[in-house]
Amino acid sequence: MGRKFIDCREFPSEMKCTVAISADSMEELVDAAVVHAVSVHGEHDTPAFRAEIRKAVHEMETPRSVA
Repeated sequence: MGRKFIDCREFPSEMKCTVAISADSMEELVDAAVVHAVSVHGEHDTPAFRAEIRKAVHEMETPRSVA
């Protein structure tokens, strides 16, 4: 199971935010993304907003270990 990430650059805004957040679990990622969105972008923490965040999450490829 790879890390998950969300990238603000996928959401056009006047502030042109370039923050990307990653985590191993969906819940941890959604919580961090919501805190960012509320504190920086003025969003509201609602179940509907959390559902939108979940839709924007991507899986990161697991890097190959270097031997």
